[in-house]
Amino acid sequence: MDDKRKMQTEKHLTGTLILSVFTAVLGFFQYGYSLGVINAPQKVIEAHYARVLGIVSPDRYAANASGEDGTFLQAGTEGTLPPPADTSEDLAASPHILTMYWSLSVSVFAIGGMVSSFTVGWIGDRLGRVKAMLVVNVLSIAGNLLMGLAKFGPSHILIISGRAVTGLYCGLSSGLVPMYVSEVSPTALRGALGTLHQLAIVTGILFSQILGLDFLLGNDVMWPLLLGLSGVAALLQFFLLLLCPESPRYLYIKLGKVEEAKKNLKRLRGNCDPMKEIEEMEKEKQEAASEKKVSIRQLFTSSKYRQAVIVALMVQISQQFSGINAIFYYSTNIFERAGVDQPVYATIGVGVVNTVFTVISVFLVEKAGRRSLFLAGLMGMLVSAVAMTVGLVLLSKFAWMSYVSMVAIFLFVIFFEVGPGPIPWFIVAELFSQGPRPAAIAVAGFCNWACNFIVGMCFQYIADLCGPYVFAIFAGLLLIFFLFAHFKVPETKGKSFEEIAAVFRRKKLSAKAMTELQDLRRSEEA
Repeated sequence: MDDKRKMQTEKHLTGTLILSVFTAVLGFFQYGYSLGVINAPQKVIEAHYARVLGIVSPDRYAANASGEDGTFLQAGTEGTLPPPADTSEDLAASPHILTMYWSLSVSVFAIGGMVSSFTVGWIGDRLGRVKAMLVVNVLSIAGNLLMGLAKFGPSHILIISGRAVTGLYCGLSSGLVPMYVSEVSPTALRGALGTLHQLAIVTGILFSQILGLDFLLGNDVMWPLLLGLSGVAALLQFFLLLLCPESPRYLYIKLGKVEEAKKNLKRLRGNCDPMKEIEEMEKEKQEAASEKKVSIRQLFTSSKYRQAVIVALMVQISQQFSGINAIFYYSTNIFERAGVDQPVYATIGVGVVNTVFTVISVFLVEKAGRRSLFLAGLMGMLVSAVAMTVGLVLLSKFAWMSYVSMVAIFLFVIFFEVGPGPIPWFIVAELFSQGPRPAAIAVAGFCNWACNFIVGMCFQYIADLCGPYVFAIFAGLLLIFFLFAHFKVPETKGKSFEEIAAVFRRKKLSAKAMTELQDLRRSEEA
């Protein structure tokens, strides 16, 4: 009876906890918006780039500035306008130049994230979780202003700069938000509240896709407003953060402010007795004190953290190299190649499915567990990638294969949201205790952003090179990720940070014992 009452107490949601988590994940809403916003207006912005750079004369685009007939200059697509008779070398190269500028506009966002992700631990410990999230919002507002003013200057420079600065914000936010949410959440709700990061991302993507429709903001007149609109979410987050309590774990473990930590814990938990969590924090503080401060270098050189670091990095790599960002960045183009008549609306359909199944994963993650959902998601994506490849390869022979490709894309997204989407964002915070957590989140964040950049920069070139077989590459990678997760990723559901660390210690001791046994057998044979 007591255990049942304790569980009910732990699962008690308060208004302050809901406000704090909602406010924090607005950072991921901006991240999702930035991922998706560049997709729908691709042809409109490319046409504007061409006019600004003087690569293609503006009168060639006068008839189709709204993008309705789909004949904007785009490398590797049917409907590319033929060059005029007096084409120069620059004009002949224009598809390649535009592809380069567009790929950079897409992927520079990830460069910003890569650069700033290494400072997450430092700024989070120096300023505190809430103050750090407040300060970094300045970057979001500045980046969105640059993109919103793109028509008043060299648009390609302003967009690339704005995307880079916004990436700096998202790199910091994608580390600070999971850190804060995991620290303010009760153990029993840590997984469910952790998946809200992904829900915020897919909601941001969906908003950007809807607003990117031609008759709304995705046209030749309104696209700068479309690109800069997530600055509104930054302003909202800034003011709401003033109402949010600082992380009790940060106050207790890092600053030693016991009474303030208890006060904030009561605000977050309501009438619950905070002593159980305070005792857990005390254990973690003692362990952190014995560990001293863990640097990024120590994270890799210490055998104590090695297995956890490998798992943390691999779940990030599997999220990005699964091929999902190829769908988010270039789904409109993929649907065009699959023979879909209205690819923009199909892309919005992906966003809707994305959002619905992320909501479902919020309820699944605490029932099924992290590991099982992660494995199921990877296997489902693998099968979907194979089906997508078959559909694209046979499209020229069987027209109905376009439906196979469409269904495969939707299933691919569904399985991603079941596990590989939400779980990597919060499992890293669960794998490490307070001492090494900031450094681990920084390294994992850098890895995630680096992989994001590689996919964003290279996918269009690889797609042009491999054609319909491009998703076969992702299928092979997904098989590797599935095998790794099956053998190496532990279950963190319902476990305290100390219990999770103990899992890795047992694995380490087991591996050491096995090695010693093998050495003993060799010596006996000798």
